[in-house]
Amino acid sequence: MARKTEQSRRLQRRAESMIPGGVNSPVRAFRAVGGDPPFIVRGKGSHIWDADENEYIDYIGSWGPMILGHAEPNVLDAIVAAACNGTSFGASTASEADLAELVIGAFPHVQKVRFVSSGTEATMSAIRLARAYTKRKYIVKFEGCYHGHADALLVKAGSGVATLGIPGSAGVPEEFTQFTLALPFNNLSVVEHAFQKFKHQIACVIVEPVVGNMGCVPAADDYLVGLRMLTERERSVLIFDEVMTGFRVAFGGAQELYNIRPDLTTMGKIIGGGLPVGAYGGPKEIMDLVAPLGPMYQAGTLSGNPLAMAAGCAMLKQLRDRKGEIYPRLEKLSAALVEGVAAAAKDAGVALCFNRVGSMFTWFFQAGPVTDWDSASKSKTDAFGKFFRSMLDSGVYLPPSQYEAAFLGMTHTEEDVERTVAAAKVAFAAVRG
Repeated sequence: MARKTEQSRRLQRRAESMIPGGVNSPVRAFRAVGGDPPFIVRGKGSHIWDADENEYIDYIGSWGPMILGHAEPNVLDAIVAAACNGTSFGASTASEADLAELVIGAFPHVQKVRFVSSGTEATMSAIRLARAYTKRKYIVKFEGCYHGHADALLVKAGSGVATLGIPGSAGVPEEFTQFTLALPFNNLSVVEHAFQKFKHQIACVIVEPVVGNMGCVPAADDYLVGLRMLTERERSVLIFDEVMTGFRVAFGGAQELYNIRPDLTTMGKIIGGGLPVGAYGGPKEIMDLVAPLGPMYQAGTLSGNPLAMAAGCAMLKQLRDRKGEIYPRLEKLSAALVEGVAAAAKDAGVALCFNRVGSMFTWFFQAGPVTDWDSASKSKTDAFGKFFRSMLDSGVYLPPSQYEAAFLGMTHTEEDVERTVAAAKVAFAAVRG
């Protein structure tokens, strides 16, 4: 049954008259999947509702941070209590150290942390810090990895850039990216070659330890270990971008899951309970280069915003105190969901493969396997579009792009999974039709 769209269409037309494309983040425009984007008015637990009162099982979760579900009572109470005392001061508050203590407690290598307002700010600042620490210019990133929209990082960046078919971004001069080396993911030999070619010139290697921005693509066996060994040997800084994976694939992120310590870690989304926030952290030796202690300047009026700090404390305390319950449940339920949909595809004769790490996952419309950007890009995006629209009509809200990871949270239920698998069976018939 087709969903109602009248009110969302009206809101979209109004937004388009004032906002580019009617959206404040490009993937929301549904250009890659077709159809009408819903305008969301509320969420509770694992479900959201749009302006036409259509109800959806939500597998986006604000792109990851809603691991405890929408409108989580403890997080809401913390936000309200903080707001009653004022929303922003541009001055220090005790809650900043409260959240810092929780973050440092989860990531053993992080001795100091600096809060910012977004993941883009976090990665941009971490790279600047790595350059200040090493006194080198070049950075290594990987094709299909998205680290925010800073100029030097919009090189083969996956995610929304890939979804919209944009080759990097207009407005970024070549001079801004001349020190960015974009290499194939999951290929250690090309990283080794880069270090040989640019001897003592590479400041850092930045990587999503589980890629979420060409779809979910995990690192191959020993790949992250290899990056750690190479960067240590070459005295280059290893940065784990854990904006998606931090507190998601494990309480201590991918570095806990794989038992690898990077030099710097960037975080976002989840550490503010879904409010605008980011952070970068590492050992004192590096972090003490940040102003006011050192010469690496970075600032922000809204950094450490009291509402985001309060929400983050409420979120991380629950994840810490209930991690023995939360992460095993997420693993079990995610496996049932991802494998159930894959089985439905097989029964329907639809070519499909999947990648999953914990409660982060993607179904790729191809035989697979998907291990890097070249293999991910072979997916049939037209088939994904048909699948997506059918799932949306059935009340299942997936990322509107083949190249974005999906997420499951603690408030999803076995019934949600069963309904999703049933909807997928209908959707695969639409794909074949």
